[in-house]
Amino acid sequence: MKKIILLAIVALSFSAANAQLTLKGTKATDNVSITLKGGAVSPFQHYAFFKNARGIFGAELRKQVTPILGVGVEGEWTINTSSWGKAPANVWQSALGVKSNNWLDHQFVGGFAAVNLSNFFGGYKGVPRDVDVETVFGAGWLHAYQNGADVTDENSWYTKVGVNFNFNLGESKAWTISMKPAILWDMNGDAQKVNRKENGGLKGQESRFNANHAIVEMQAGITYHFNNSYGKRYFVPCDKEYTQADIDALNGQINALRNQVNNAQADLDACNARAAQLARDLEACKAQKSKVTEVVKVKETEVKSASLETNVFFQQGKSTIERAQQPNVERVATFLKNHPEATVVIKGYASPEGPQDLNIRLANARAEAVKNMLVKNYKVKANRIQAEGQGIGNMFSEPDWNRVSICFINTNEKK
Repeated sequence: MKKIILLAIVALSFSAANAQLTLKGTKATDNVSITLKGGAVSPFQHYAFFKNARGIFGAELRKQVTPILGVGVEGEWTINTSSWGKAPANVWQSALGVKSNNWLDHQFVGGFAAVNLSNFFGGYKGVPRDVDVETVFGAGWLHAYQNGADVTDENSWYTKVGVNFNFNLGESKAWTISMKPAILWDMNGDAQKVNRKENGGLKGQESRFNANHAIVEMQAGITYHFNNSYGKRYFVPCDKEYTQADIDALNGQINALRNQVNNAQADLDACNARAAQLARDLEACKAQKSKVTEVVKVKETEVKSASLETNVFFQQGKSTIERAQQPNVERVATFLKNHPEATVVIKGYASPEGPQDLNIRLANARAEAVKNMLVKNYKVKANRIQAEGQGIGNMFSEPDWNRVSICFINTNEKK
């Protein structure tokens, strides 16, 4: 038994060492198969195989770990169709050579490991071969159905060594037909004295390999391979084979990217700090905004207070505002709109020519003309405007310049 375990360990080691391909498929459900099998079984010694053969059937559930190593569980049952009663007595005989009343006389349930010798020695090429060879090692629980008048069922454990000749069918390799010869030992065979009522129980020896307590199996099996997560029913190499140099280069790229991320994080932290400082500066500027606005307003008032007088000139004998003079009226209207507290006094004048009573009426009409334009055209409220006729004017040396309406604006602002 120790040799079998050691051989399995060596096979695992070689399996890992021999795996030159980088393969797809890491899920537990990948590379799983199920097998149904059946055939004949006969004692290893003292019996002609075909003359004393009994039927056997079973099933396997298997996981292929690598292209070389597979592991699984199995169950097998022998059919009681012949008498195995020749000396020396062993576990395969039923009630000292008398056929058992059960149609099933032995049950084997255990685990196994299979080493693909074709891939082990020839290497895996990425697709299963049409024909490959495996060696199988197994062990498990053995139960013998005795069902005699003076005997009871017996339990033992078994070991198994066999060879699988596999024929992989089709392009997809979904099915495999196998020939499965094997030898199976009852490891407690020397202890299986028939448990007669008068002998007081069992007496036996330690577990060991004994050809007198072994059988030969000749079975055929059909296996179905389930589809894998990557769409195949077998191991598939990765698109690129990575050497150690490739891995080192990838690790270098990963480290470089980590450094870039760290540098970018440092830049981001600096930007966040700058943004926070700008936010504080903005708040400080907002706190000073009212003072700055106040200063600007004072200056604006001072500037416009220096230009509170506006002149609108007229033609001789007329009180109609010509188009060329309308900008002067609009200037007054704009100031009044921008300064709701302001008011305006319009004083109309006439030149010395003509009768005095006509000039007085003309002066009044010129003041009212400017007022009317402010009210009608620019929607300035009338209560903010005072129009006065002043008669003949003498403000200018040129007589024609005295045909004028002078607008005096009072800002009414508190200083």
